[in-house]
Amino acid sequence: MTPVLVYYKIMGESELLGKKIFFLYPSPVVQNRISAELIQQEFEVYMVKNHGSMRKILKKYPQSIVFIDIAEGLPEREWEAWIRGLMADREINIEGVGILTGNDDENLIRKYINAIRVKCGYTVIKSDLNLTTGKVLEALNAADARGRRKYIRATTEQDTSATVNLPMNGIFVNGVIKDISVVGFSCAFTDDPGLVKNALVKDIQIKLQTSILKVEGIIFGSRMDNAAKVYVILFTQRIDPAVRVKIRKYIQGNLQAKMDAELEAE
Repeated sequence: MTPVLVYYKIMGESELLGKKIFFLYPSPVVQNRISAELIQQEFEVYMVKNHGSMRKILKKYPQSIVFIDIAEGLPEREWEAWIRGLMADREINIEGVGILTGNDDENLIRKYINAIRVKCGYTVIKSDLNLTTGKVLEALNAADARGRRKYIRATTEQDTSATVNLPMNGIFVNGVIKDISVVGFSCAFTDDPGLVKNALVKDIQIKLQTSILKVEGIIFGSRMDNAAKVYVILFTQRIDPAVRVKIRKYIQGNLQAKMDAELEAE
């Protein structure tokens, strides 16, 4: 058994890779502002607008975290029954449920915290979004949502728009990106350019859908994927912070699209 597989066995996948965070019926503020901040802090975040598919998805991804806006989707009484059932379902093995809503009814807050005992709290969305986001972050950190994983990665083999251009001997060599994080990416070329390990490559152009990003990287190594040689390139510390922001946004969009397809299939 390889060291990586042993690591999985000892730690468990969610501890190694982190936990998926679902926002069920997110308000525009949650979708556009709060989640954007979480994404930039390397949390794996998904938006879901149909509770009907959630149980099957949560069975597939145990130890996930769900934040629910109980002002949407169902009457509150039905939400109570749904949430209690979700927390009691041993087949789902959910890590935690939280309420994230604009409803500041004190009776509801007491009920969900003291009677239902939602693990991730009852957070009222305030005009001070920094305060609201801070409370969500507290709940996520308490649930160890990131696990041992430091960076979220997206596989891009199905995205023909994820490409790379490397400057070599006065010309650009075109390749396809296999996966990417804010640390680096892997890529393959139709004709092997013979990249040398530890070499510094400047003026790399990465295309992620409509965004063209300029970076520099160091050739970390290579591996064979069937007949293709795949190179791993790590970004240098001189990467523009704005580029990291765009990469994270792309990764979230990539993962969300894949999750949307899974939800539609349920």
